[in-house]
Amino acid sequence: MAGNTGKPGQSVAERVLAVLGAFDRGHRALTLTEIAHRADLPVPTAHRLVGELEKWGALTRRPDNAFVIGRRLWDLGLLAPIQSGIREVAAPFMQDLYAATLATVHLAVREGTQVLYVDRLSGRASVPVVSRVGSRLPLYATGVGKVLLAHAPDDVRRAVMSELRPITRHTIVAPGVLDKQLRQIRQQGYATTVEEMTLGACSVAVPVRNGDRVVAALGIVVPTLGRNRPTLVAAAQVAAQGVGRTLQDGALR
Repeated sequence: MAGNTGKPGQSVAERVLAVLGAFDRGHRALTLTEIAHRADLPVPTAHRLVGELEKWGALTRRPDNAFVIGRRLWDLGLLAPIQSGIREVAAPFMQDLYAATLATVHLAVREGTQVLYVDRLSGRASVPVVSRVGSRLPLYATGVGKVLLAHAPDDVRRAVMSELRPITRHTIVAPGVLDKQLRQIRQQGYATTVEEMTLGACSVAVPVRNGDRVVAALGIVVPTLGRNRPTLVAAAQVAAQGVGRTLQDGALR
C-alpha cells in the first residue's frame, strides 16, 4: 500500500494545484523542499508531481536546481479572453504609439486591486521599468493603474485606499489626495505619475473603452514629462481610441 501522499481525501488535482500555488510574487523560485513545505506535501509526493509538471512544461528547473514557473503556463494564461483578445486588437496601435514616441508602451487591465500588464513594447530611452508582461503592480502607484482605479467600482477604490503604502518617496499615500487625483483623471481623460513606482520613471496613461466601459489602459513610460506631456497624452489617446473603435466593431466581446 502506498504511503501518505498528502492531506487525507486530497485529490491528485488538488495536490498539483497546491504545488503550483506554492509560487507567488514573493516566491518566484523554489527548491523542491520549499515547494513541499509551502504545498503541505511530503517531499516524495512533491518530487513526483514536480517531475511531471517539469516534463509537461509547467515548471522549469534552473541550473541551481530551483524551480520556476514554465513558459507553458504563461502560454495558457494568454488564452484568457480578456488578455488574448485585447492584446491582439491593441498590438498594431501599440506599435504606432511606440513609433510616435519611441517610449516604453504598456497595455494593462485591472485584476482585483492590482494592475496586470498584458503587453509591453520596450522603448529606446534608458528608463528603469519594473513591469513585465504578466506582472502585477499596485493600482495607485502606476499610470495605467491610476486610470483603471479611477474607473473601478467604489468597493475596489475603498479597498485600495485602505492599503496605501509608500513605494518611493513620491508615492501618493494620502487617501484624500489620491481621491482628488482620481476625480481629475476621470474629468481630463488621462493620468500621470512622476517617480511614484520607480525613481527615474514617469508615465502617461489613458483609458481604453469598449462602449461605455473602461476595459484596459494604455501607458507610456518616459524619463521625464516636461513639455512633452501634451504630445504624449495626445498620442496615447489616438492609440486608445483606435483600440476602442476596433473593440466596438466586435473584435472583443
